[in-house]
Amino acid sequence: MDCALPVWRPDPYISLMNPDDLPRLIYLGLLVAVLVSSFLVHNRGNLGRVAQQAAIWGLIFVGTLAAVGLWTDMRPDLIGRQSVVGDGRIEVPRSPDGHYYVTADVNGVPVDFVIDTGATDIVLSQSDAARVGLDPRNLPYLGTALTANGAVRTATVRLDLINLSGIEDRNVRAVVNEGAMAGSLLGMGYLGLYARIEIEGGKLILTR
Repeated sequence: MDCALPVWRPDPYISLMNPDDLPRLIYLGLLVAVLVSSFLVHNRGNLGRVAQQAAIWGLIFVGTLAAVGLWTDMRPDLIGRQSVVGDGRIEVPRSPDGHYYVTADVNGVPVDFVIDTGATDIVLSQSDAARVGLDPRNLPYLGTALTANGAVRTATVRLDLINLSGIEDRNVRAVVNEGAMAGSLLGMGYLGLYARIEIEGGKLILTR
């Protein structure tokens, strides 16, 4: 197999809010309320002007939130997905963040993956594992994987069917990660099924 890929390790883990952060948020909220009240008291003679300025800033704030929400909805389309060229050849465009993303049907369910040549196997997140018909709560987590956040337990599974742009593979080995992940990874256990893996013109090309 001709494989000339740079190896990267996208961090699949997400950090959750610490319970200790809640009192800080409450304190900040109260502080903001006090500051706003003080401002209104000192400018009670110009409340009309203050209200006008507050309305303007409110519109700016709402517009910013709308823009962020719109970007969140549009981002999957802007990233792009794989396209089939023919003769068992799949081209995957590089996303703005430098990674390569694909969508594959796993047991008939579409799953978004980050291509990760540093991962030994397909690595499913807890949520994706549940979506494709596995029960993450009852899997035997006998394996261990070293990550940027330390060691995590993994469970080995077999996927009945993976379909990537019409190329089907059955009984494919994968692991389910017990830790928190931002998304699932498509590792060398699957990529090794292809005859050639190359990068050309900003695209990752898989040839079966």
